Amino acid sequence: MRAFFEGIQSLFVDFLFKPLDFLRSLELSNWWLANIVSWTLIIVCAYYTVYWCQELAKHRANNEEDQDTTAHSFLK
Repeated sequence: MRAFFEGIQSLFVDFLFKPLDFLRSLELSNWWLANIVSWTLIIVCAYYTVYWCQELAKHRANNEEDQDTTAHSFLK
C-alpha cells in the first residue's frame, strides 16, 4: 500500500508540478510571466461573470425570472 501512495507522490512531484516549479523559479526574473496562470484565471472569471450578468438581464427583460418571495417553499 505504501508503494501506491509513493507512486501518486512521484506522479505529482516529478511530473505534474514541474511546470509550476518552473513558474516559481521564474518569479525572480519576471513577475508578470510567473503569474500568467493567475492572470489567465482572473480574465476568464471576469469574462464569465459579465456573461452571466448579461444572461440574467435577458431573463429579467423577458419576465422569465420569478422574483416572488414565495417562489421557494421555505420562504412561506
